[in-house]
Amino acid sequence: MEDNMRVYLVTGGAGFIGSNYIHYMFKKYGNEIRIINVDALTYAGNLENLREVEGRDNYTFIKADICDKEAISRIFEENDIDRVVHFAAESHVDRSIKTPEVFVKTNVLGTAVMLNCAKAAWENPDGTYKPDKKFLHVSTDEVYGSLPDDGGYFYETTPYAPRSPYSASKAGSDMLVKAYMDTYKFPANITNCSNNYGPYQFPEKLIPLIINNALTGKKLPVYGDGKNVRDWLYVEDHAKAIDMVQEKGKLFETYNVGGHNEKQNIEIIHIILDTLKEMLPDSDPRKKFISEDLITYVEDRKGHDRRYAIAPDKIRAEIGWEPETMFKEGIKRTIAWFFENGEWMKNVTSGDYQKYYEDMYEK
Repeated sequence: MEDNMRVYLVTGGAGFIGSNYIHYMFKKYGNEIRIINVDALTYAGNLENLREVEGRDNYTFIKADICDKEAISRIFEENDIDRVVHFAAESHVDRSIKTPEVFVKTNVLGTAVMLNCAKAAWENPDGTYKPDKKFLHVSTDEVYGSLPDDGGYFYETTPYAPRSPYSASKAGSDMLVKAYMDTYKFPANITNCSNNYGPYQFPEKLIPLIINNALTGKKLPVYGDGKNVRDWLYVEDHAKAIDMVQEKGKLFETYNVGGHNEKQNIEIIHIILDTLKEMLPDSDPRKKFISEDLITYVEDRKGHDRRYAIAPDKIRAEIGWEPETMFKEGIKRTIAWFFENGEWMKNVTSGDYQKYYEDMYEK
């Protein structure tokens, strides 16, 4: 392996967005880069997401918790890390309402550990930093709170107003990164993205849940009146944005990632049902299950934000990124992926995916 190979430390790389990012990076850079993936493999981490890359010489998986300072320090001591891409976070809003303290620990304390370890490894005695080092903190548009139904967008200058324990913990982690940039001139960027969807997404989330339930004739739960609006971002577009921010983003800046795909939850469900009907051949026995009658309204989530929408003006102007995949196209790709990966879905819904690590790494 070449010595000048750029080394990436990806936290949470076995999760949904992290694993898509790793696939994207190897597809783009091949053997020019090395990726070290650190994941604690809590419920959302699934190594089956990375089956295709685990045989590569330039890929390493390390099972560790980002709150474990010794484990993280050791990774920086043993490797000359050039880029940190920090995905690792507890991310499900419903879960955060039940167990807020877990979110604070992982999202705030875990980020503090990552920042401290990177700073210790990269800082020169005079307080400057080794050249070409960068920390990218991946965050969410939920830190901005909620928008009125009738308009307005989240900009990078929008004041933070988080409304769930999850978004409050992410806001806390963003603030820590900002403080490191201001206090220590620490080389970092923050990205705040809208709702992602695509391959490898855990079936507790809206889109895979609806696909999975519709194919098996189960109820399709809709919160409240179904008119909550989210801005949907195809996960590979997000992976591309992260790479572009790392290479072209101005240091210390925040970039919003998303835009142009605002949909009500109920619209999403109709699009998925229509697309499934269109894609399934008449001979497929699952086709008979797919029906609008499965839609079931349930009590609204506590503190459910009404509308999120991102204005990607800054990232477009400064970096040249914009979302490429329109929603209907992204949904087709996502459904096609779920059709081709029934085994993955079966292992996730049964919990068998958690045995994969033991089979692979604990022999």
